[in-house]
Formats: sequence, structure tokens, C-alpha cells
Amino acid sequence: MSLSGLDDTPAAQPPALFPAPEPDTPAPARRRRGPPHNGPTSGDDAGRQLVFFGAEAAEPTVADLAGLLAGPGEVVRMGGTARLSVRVDAAWRVHVLVAELASRGLAASWEPAEGERHAVRTSYTRVLKPLAAAWLHGTAKRPPASFHLTGRRLRLWLAAAGTPEPPDGFLLRLGADDRECWEPIGVALDAAGLAGTLLSPDEGGPAYRITGRRRLGRLAELVGAPPSTAPSEAWPT
Repeated sequence: MSLSGLDDTPAAQPPALFPAPEPDTPAPARRRRGPPHNGPTSGDDAGRQLVFFGAEAAEPTVADLAGLLAGPGEVVRMGGTARLSVRVDAAWRVHVLVAELASRGLAASWEPAEGERHAVRTSYTRVLKPLAAAWLHGTAKRPPASFHLTGRRLRLWLAAAGTPEPPDGFLLRLGADDRECWEPIGVALDAAGLAGTLLSPDEGGPAYRITGRRRLGRLAELVGAPPSTAPSEAWPT
């Protein structure tokens, strides 16, 4: 299957390394108990009060796909249309992303890629044109000034490129060629209560490392329940 997008065919079935997922039933949003806080908040306290931005608190929209672009996702334009693609390292990620794209009215296909990876992509569509216009400066990817991370955006980023780092860390991987994105993405993580450490390519990145019980709990709260195809150890809880 060509990645040119000029001769799109019906979406291929994901690899059979995992069973096809059942439709996920949204779990009730988790609530924190405790007295109300009306005074100034620290970064962590402010983050904990943004639970309404969690993945289960809103309907999926195309704007959520900015979460894939925060990670290694790519968007390209052709005429008045655009296409989004991302390479992932496991079949369960293919299942999740194809389902997430379908829930937003976008047909997706996949094909094997080098290094035992899989390329997931949409067709070229006008629906993605605003996303491309916001993120592309020429051919370079860069977050818009208004970029922020919601639970649904984080869920997509994690599904595409989140990796546990035992014993008490989680990596959110970035695009290797998106150096201009790394710093503003870190600012968005900080604003979401998920301040992380940027790892360079020489340190096993590029990625942001999220550590600490409070921040990992915050991450789990924002991204919601694990998808049915995700290995238990691959999702924060």
C-alpha cells in the first residue's frame, strides 16, 4: 500500500497480533475527595483541578488529533486537503488508533514499516485542513501558540507513543525531527500538571519523562481507562 495518499483503498485490517478490540465502554470519571480549595494553587494543585479535561469528559473531535502531532505524528497538505500519519511500534497501538480515528469520522489504513513498526494513516481529506494550517509552517511542524493538552489529546499521544519506564516513570515520545516542537510541548505538559524531563536522543529520547506518584496519577486520570487491546503494563493506572 502506497503512503502517497493518491490511490487510497478501503482501510486494511490491523495486524492479528492482538484480537480485534471490542467497542470501549467509557468508564465513569474518577473523582477526588477532599475539601474545596479556594486559595492560590501550585502547579500540581492546579493540574488536579482540571479533571474536567479528562478523556472521558467530552465527545471526541478532530481537534483531539493534535495529541498525535504532539508526539511523532505527521500532517501533510495536498491542495485543499491534508493527511495525518504516525508510525507505531506495536499492533495494539494500530487497533487503538484506527478505532480513535473512526470515532472522529476518519477512515484509516495501515501498513508494515521498517524496524517491525506499523504506519497508520488517514486518507487526504478537507476535514484535516484546519489542523494542518495550525501546525505547519511551510513543511515544518510546530504547535500553534494556543496549543494545550486535554485528556483526549494525551490519550491519543499515549496510545501512539507512550512507554512505561519502570519502576516509577512513563515516557511520552516525540518526533525525532521535530526539534522546534519539543520545548512548547513541554510547556503544554507543565500547564496540564504533567511537568516532565526532556530526554535527548542520546538519552533514549526524544521524549518527556513523567515521574512521581502524583504526576503519574494525574496522567492516568486524564487519559482514562486503558483500551481493551492495550497490555496492562502499557497504560498508566
